[in-house]
Amino acid sequence: MSKLLQGGRISKVKEEVVKFTSSLQSDRRLAWAIIKINQAHVIMLTEQKIIELHVGNKLLQALNKIKPKVKSRILVEDVHMLLEEKVLELCGPEVGGNLHIAKSRNDQVATAIRMELRERIIDVMDSIVNLQDALLNLAMRHINTIFPGYTHMQPAQPITFAHYLLSFVDCFSRDLQRLKEVYTRVNLCPMGAGALATSSFPVNRELVAELLGFEGIVENSLDAVGSRDFVVETIAAMAVTAVDISRLAQDLILFGSSDFSLIELPDEFSSTSSIMPQKKNPDLLEVIRARMSQILGNFVSSFSMLKALPSGYNLDFQEVTPVLWESLDIIQESVEMLSSLIAGLNVNKESILKDCYTFLAATELANMLVRKYKVPFRTSHRIVGSLVRELLAGNSPLTDVNAELLNKTAEKFGLKLNVKNGDVTNAVNLAKIVENYSVRGGPSPAEVERMISNRKEILASAKLNLARMRRKIRKAFKRLNSIVRSHLSSEAIPPESFKNLSPLGEEGL
Repeated sequence: MSKLLQGGRISKVKEEVVKFTSSLQSDRRLAWAIIKINQAHVIMLTEQKIIELHVGNKLLQALNKIKPKVKSRILVEDVHMLLEEKVLELCGPEVGGNLHIAKSRNDQVATAIRMELRERIIDVMDSIVNLQDALLNLAMRHINTIFPGYTHMQPAQPITFAHYLLSFVDCFSRDLQRLKEVYTRVNLCPMGAGALATSSFPVNRELVAELLGFEGIVENSLDAVGSRDFVVETIAAMAVTAVDISRLAQDLILFGSSDFSLIELPDEFSSTSSIMPQKKNPDLLEVIRARMSQILGNFVSSFSMLKALPSGYNLDFQEVTPVLWESLDIIQESVEMLSSLIAGLNVNKESILKDCYTFLAATELANMLVRKYKVPFRTSHRIVGSLVRELLAGNSPLTDVNAELLNKTAEKFGLKLNVKNGDVTNAVNLAKIVENYSVRGGPSPAEVERMISNRKEILASAKLNLARMRRKIRKAFKRLNSIVRSHLSSEAIPPESFKNLSPLGEEGL
């Protein structure tokens, strides 16, 4: 237990209890944020004349000497108390004892988590954009590459490999939208809420929020310190992304197997067997698939820890935070690995010539009977289905069908048709089928080119938005650092330091 809290209400705590309940290891990544929070808080206390100028200057001098990688004592419960201890060591209890005026660990930790989290959300979004970039670049090389589309894991209809890749570009766009929405709720400041009821000191919550680069404050003080919905919402958004990533990984594992041989995974992202020399194992994709399950587990774990907690701050909260950081680390590293793998992926274009894929044309053969010979679709469906059964029984591909065979099959259903061979040939040509799938969002080369161009524009806009989000935070920190330097070099705060601050909610870039 921190020496700052000893000798008051609690006389002594067992060492093993402090070790068991300490969050110090998980909190280390928050040290930089806690230093900035204390700097902003001291500036606000000075500006509001809650503490005298010389006291504020000395506190800022002490904070300026503390590095984020501060050495820790084993028997301290968290990084918040550790940093306060360091300040007292540097400037003594008469001055250092004022650092904690009008704030609590409750509002401080909630603010620090949000500061680190908003940075990490931007990092994850940036990684997803890079993955989309890799998918689009690969798609541009395969606009005309015929590829089997599957339903129920059975070859269904012909598409292109570019069309397949675009499907993931689009679902990752929705993942980005979810994370962007989460970011707007994360980027709000709890500071000034205190333990739960604000303070009798005239604190300026908006000033602290602005100095720390937040868009606004979490207004209700009890809500500000007593909720972690922003944490579980972040993990929930990542869990949806994890499902999308796992699905892509599973597809690539299957498509790259010798049974499918549709794609070839890069050697540098594969491995071989210790005993079977012919093997090329998709180890990276399997590990990614497994780690996405960890995020889903963390999603359930975080909700379970927060379910049915009473209002206000509870130490259960600190057990949720490591789950958040683990999920962020896993998803960012996995997405970055996947992006590199995608860039080196090759498509086996000859695989589409396998007999089993000729039956991808069955739907269009039925459509041709409807379009050209006015056969009702359900009747056409039965005719082609019967034809397929007959061909499969004879181990023949659908390309073996001709007008005579099709007409003969139609007679079984009471229809006398005069189908022409040219119509049959065109109907089973996979390239022509794909070209005719030109409805908006379809796999025709022209439509895919349009979608790629559009997605490139969307991606460029996303990159600009991410840069803008980073820039706004950096600008706030630059202002904060400038005001701190003014304190360190002068007995007065330049009035323009505060006049230049843009109102909360304005971009001010």
